[in-house]
Amino acid sequence: MNKLLGAVATIALLAVADQAHAARDYVWAAGSSTVFPFSTRVAENYSKKTGKKSPKIESLGTGGGIKMFCGGTGEKFPDIANASRPMKKSEFQACQKAGVKDIVEIKIGFDGIVVATDKQGPDFNFKLEQLYLGLADQTLRGGQLVKQPYKNWNEVGPNLPKARILAYGPPPTSGTRDAWIELGIEGGAAKLPTLAKMKAADEKKFKATVSPMRTDGGWVDAGENDNAIVGTIEKTPNALGVFGYSFLEENASRIKGASINGVKPTAQAIASGQYPLSRSLYIYVKKSQVGVTPGLKEFVTEFVSDAATGRGGYLQGRGLIPLPPAQHQAMKGKAGAMPAMPAPKE
Repeated sequence: MNKLLGAVATIALLAVADQAHAARDYVWAAGSSTVFPFSTRVAENYSKKTGKKSPKIESLGTGGGIKMFCGGTGEKFPDIANASRPMKKSEFQACQKAGVKDIVEIKIGFDGIVVATDKQGPDFNFKLEQLYLGLADQTLRGGQLVKQPYKNWNEVGPNLPKARILAYGPPPTSGTRDAWIELGIEGGAAKLPTLAKMKAADEKKFKATVSPMRTDGGWVDAGENDNAIVGTIEKTPNALGVFGYSFLEENASRIKGASINGVKPTAQAIASGQYPLSRSLYIYVKKSQVGVTPGLKEFVTEFVSDAATGRGGYLQGRGLIPLPPAQHQAMKGKAGAMPAMPAPKE
């Protein structure tokens, strides 16, 4: 009798645990502000097609989203992390430590980081190194590293307008910020022979030297709301805004993108890699939640569908630049098979 009562009690506890584990009846995705509008649109279409509860999509920045995603398994943590850069080795290790073991990495398309101005503002054609020279905390002047001295863009280069240096961009928690630092600031610094030698000799020292943004008001961390940056540069003469290409697409009647190395930010230039500030976008899926969170597999399937991320899909209309057909097919295969990603190298 005691054994029977014990078995019944165990079954009851397991049932309660299962109910707690599956208490959330909707998909939850959190992370990149750049991926946010794409994920929101997919959520709308998924809900219409399936009749299931609309997913919860949060814009926290890539770093914030991955941190929450890696907090653990179960209904208290997101099923998906939206990311505008690859997951870092340190983040992957944090996931593993918290019991988030099988992570599926799916690339959804491309994006470019745009340096934009108000439609009525001056035209900018930056050399990549000028982004570093004008916006980093330490910069080169006369061949020497100095605290940022430049106040106007024409001091950085005679090809640039006589306009004060003022740029609004993403905060450190943002994947856009990470990509901006890597592609724009570090990429620009590496074009200069003095800093290229430093990078070759000691990459950690190079990054620590060139990566911090200026702190005298020439660069402003403007939060995760890229639409707010668009509004700010409209109201602030000659100010620059740094954000994802999709926001330029959405606001093309109000703002314009600067050229980098003579290349305008267009879908074709970004997809080909010709535009220097091009990057890939991702979603990371918690495989342990498939079959637990209702609709998770269907949501991921919708995300990689031809209708969404394929050429001519509804996300292309929102500014997402599609993957080449072979890569897109490979991502559809991943969404079906859900293979766990290997540990990142760095």
